Amino acid sequence: MGPSNVQRQGIPRLAQLKTIIPSRPRVDVTTYEVQQGDNLFAIADKFNLKPETVLWGNYDVLRDNPQFLKSGQKLNILPTDGVYYQWQEGDNLTTVADFFGVEKDAILEWPGNGFDLLVDANNPGIEPGTWLIVPGGRRALKDWGPPAITRSNPASARYYGSGYCGRVYEGAIGTGVFIWPTTSRLISGYDYSPSLHPGLDIAGAEGNAVYASDSGVVVFSGWSEYGYGILVVLDHGNGWQTAYAHLSAAGVTCGQSVTRGTLIGNVGNTGNSTGPHLHFEMRSDIYGKANPWNFVMP
Repeated sequence: MGPSNVQRQGIPRLAQLKTIIPSRPRVDVTTYEVQQGDNLFAIADKFNLKPETVLWGNYDVLRDNPQFLKSGQKLNILPTDGVYYQWQEGDNLTTVADFFGVEKDAILEWPGNGFDLLVDANNPGIEPGTWLIVPGGRRALKDWGPPAITRSNPASARYYGSGYCGRVYEGAIGTGVFIWPTTSRLISGYDYSPSLHPGLDIAGAEGNAVYASDSGVVVFSGWSEYGYGILVVLDHGNGWQTAYAHLSAAGVTCGQSVTRGTLIGNVGNTGNSTGPHLHFEMRSDIYGKANPWNFVMP
């Protein structure tokens, strides 16, 4: 009987040239080295995580600030969305679980945390300094962006950097109609995200012009200490402020009145930045940190 007859009379076991190994879900934390050009959203997408999870897993490195991301950093990558928490002296499982909005069983039952199946939930015996994965956990993110800075008291931003201004009372009032603040229309890296990135990163070559989006008074002009490099903030006198960050240089000074379209600086790469771009934010007494796409003329 030839080989062809064998295959016709039974189910043959044919050789497979390619072996497929089934993928298994991760349960432990891994590390990732940040590459040039990476951003928070791209890293999160690479590991099928929410961007917040990358921040919640790396507070010691990123301090809840996407602007602190730099090439060469080693990041913790959680196996699932949630929080990475280091157990402190005096902690108890109930209060920790409540703080992060999860049931304590979620922490005890996650395989990567290494708890015994018979562990006492009321006295799990966790040593201070132990790192725990809190699957599904959440917490508020710290806002490192420019604070609200008004023309009546710009010195309130003294802590934010040497670019803070003194008392300014009078100057141009905005029209409430905002123009695009630079020459390029492309987004580079981060788009607006209300909890993670309350502004637009607009692409551009270093030295490109940056314009006042509306008329106002300069209430911050110079170096900022929280990743935004050289920063200009305008108060428009009508409940709105706009901020222009990572500039190569500020072209205006404290207390100066500017009209809409005035050159106020140039696109740069100062502060925590992975390439030349303009970080542009809008703040309103009514809307808080507002989405520029909803208010800036195309």
